[in-house]
Amino acid sequence: MSTPLVSVLLPVRDGEPYLAEAIASLRSQTMPDFEVIAVDDGSTDDSLVLLEAWAEDDHRVRVISQPNGGIVAALEAARAQARGSYLGRMDADDIAAPTRLEHQLALLASDASLVAVGCQVEYFPEKALRDGARRYQDWINGLTTADDIARDIFIECPLAHPTLLASARRVAEVGGYRTNGWAEDYDLILRLWEAGGRFANVPQVLFRWRERADRLSRTDPTYSLDAFRRCKVHYLARTLFQDRDGIVVWGAGPTGKGMARTLIEAKISLQAFVDLDPRKIGRRIYGAPVVPPTMINEYQGSFCLAAVAQPGAREEIRTALAEAGWLETKDFVAVA
Repeated sequence: MSTPLVSVLLPVRDGEPYLAEAIASLRSQTMPDFEVIAVDDGSTDDSLVLLEAWAEDDHRVRVISQPNGGIVAALEAARAQARGSYLGRMDADDIAAPTRLEHQLALLASDASLVAVGCQVEYFPEKALRDGARRYQDWINGLTTADDIARDIFIECPLAHPTLLASARRVAEVGGYRTNGWAEDYDLILRLWEAGGRFANVPQVLFRWRERADRLSRTDPTYSLDAFRRCKVHYLARTLFQDRDGIVVWGAGPTGKGMARTLIEAKISLQAFVDLDPRKIGRRIYGAPVVPPTMINEYQGSFCLAAVAQPGAREEIRTALAEAGWLETKDFVAVA
């Protein structure tokens, strides 16, 4: 068999109701030079039957059947068998546009600094969408350039995982997928970033992302807000926090307090909160003083986290810090 350009990693767990649509969308790709490594992860429905029938009909498809071990085990089993120069992702309940792989490969080829790309997404069905999903869709679809993503990488995972197309070599160099108690996709992206990688998203909606109440991101504590904060603090401590005199959290609301708790749990020095609310200024939260923005330069040796949930407030903080001489991604980042 010739070596394919792309290996699509497709973990499947009880995907029978949706699998036919996912398969059809991969069959329709305008870039045909790919293989699919489908891993049936202990399904209790007829997913394995459907996958094996597909493999019989399409020589590009290989099927692995294993007891249920979770998504990381399934992805690593698939990655171990992958032969392509690039690793693509797909879930059994999603739908890729015909030109997805074609456009993503073109974007990767356009910039040698890129190690992985995604694309804009559309959640469906509409009736299942929550406000949080709509906000995430709008946010991620607004991140297209490598600079956009580098700026916002500690807000949320900036590439939708099922849209990922990454250098297989670079993924192997950082150790592939791991189980660390937080989201495996964000963990991989941050390790690639830590190693100097850059990312971009194709500025077109090339993926329909199915929203379901039983998605792991809705039900598994690995994808909880607390787990995401631990992931962010773990990688911030290894990188941007190095050689700084503790951390200043700009924002004494729920987002800032949540981040502060995670810092304290990680035994990272919390120097102060910055806030506009006169009712908070002068108080102490978790032992740290709450100070007004006019005092930010008293903490120039520290690293600042702009920890607010609202995009408008986030931009105001960015402007204030820039005017005070703080450099984004060097002296401060936005988090959520």
